[in-house]
Amino acid sequence: MNMHTDIAAGPRRTRRRNGPVRSLNLALQGTGAHGAFGWGIIDKLLEDGRIDIDGITATSAGAMNAVVYAYGHMQSGKEGAREQLETFWRKVSDRAAWTNPMRRTPVDAMFPTSEPMAWRWFENMIRVMSPYEFNPLNLNPMRGILESVVDFGLLSRCWTTQLAVCATHVKSGRGRIFTTREITADAVLASACTPSLSQAVTIDGEQYWDGVYSGYPALGALIANTSTRDVLIAQISPIERRDVPRRAPDIQGRISEIALHSSLLREARALAAITQLIDDDWIKLEHKNKLSRVHVHAIRSDEIVSDLTIASTFETGWKFLTRLRDAGRLAAELWLETHFDKIGVRSTIDLHTNHL
Repeated sequence: MNMHTDIAAGPRRTRRRNGPVRSLNLALQGTGAHGAFGWGIIDKLLEDGRIDIDGITATSAGAMNAVVYAYGHMQSGKEGAREQLETFWRKVSDRAAWTNPMRRTPVDAMFPTSEPMAWRWFENMIRVMSPYEFNPLNLNPMRGILESVVDFGLLSRCWTTQLAVCATHVKSGRGRIFTTREITADAVLASACTPSLSQAVTIDGEQYWDGVYSGYPALGALIANTSTRDVLIAQISPIERRDVPRRAPDIQGRISEIALHSSLLREARALAAITQLIDDDWIKLEHKNKLSRVHVHAIRSDEIVSDLTIASTFETGWKFLTRLRDAGRLAAELWLETHFDKIGVRSTIDLHTNHL
């Protein structure tokens, strides 16, 4: 697959394969523009035709993918969801061409580097200034993009997908999960709010930051609210990196990645432990009716994302986004070829190791 091929013009049709249709819940990470990798995963699952997505728990850009998918699917099925996701990411790219201060410029093309020249300037600025100072009007172009592709009034009545959008309550540090009926544009923006870049999002008088700071996305939220017992984690942040970070922003970014994976791994292990206890008949019969076996799966982005810098999370050029989308599609295709028959049967990751 050519990861640099742009989306072909014209409507697409979901290719349905023969065989059983199986249900999955998704857990979606974000990390800015790298969320396009998650877009690719969803796009391939829908195109394959053998997967029904029952519920999604998500944070950051993953939350944006989740609500856009759910709204498109509620309106026009799997094909509608694919088209809605494409529309969303195209709008992100088009709007950023005018509003993203860290976009690549013709000057960057003349002096190729791994990071746009504007990134170093912006990187230094956010060390000494807060978003309350450099963006006092609290302008956020993502609000307009989200509201142009999702009718949140209709989404709150969505019957096709159970949603759990995760954010962090600033004052207490506790996580909050916004369920389908509670999800607004503010909830999604809160889930993606990076404190050094955006003012905290106020909901019902309380302020929220990105859900990643409280260890989300939450796997348990899906198990409690859906009948599907298979969870596929779309691992957008790399679990392993090839090199030790040496620059301050890269070190801070790696610290966040490690903390996120530790929390997610603990929750996945807890679910797996319950499954093992059920299988080994360690749980009394009267309690088994309240617990369920859970199968955990994961698609990892390490192969492509581990070579990207922190600055690339702000790279919104269409060629870059579709490169990540195609990488996500390829990763999902390989996962389906290898593990489709295990859905509903067993987990496909070894939770006794130190990573997913």
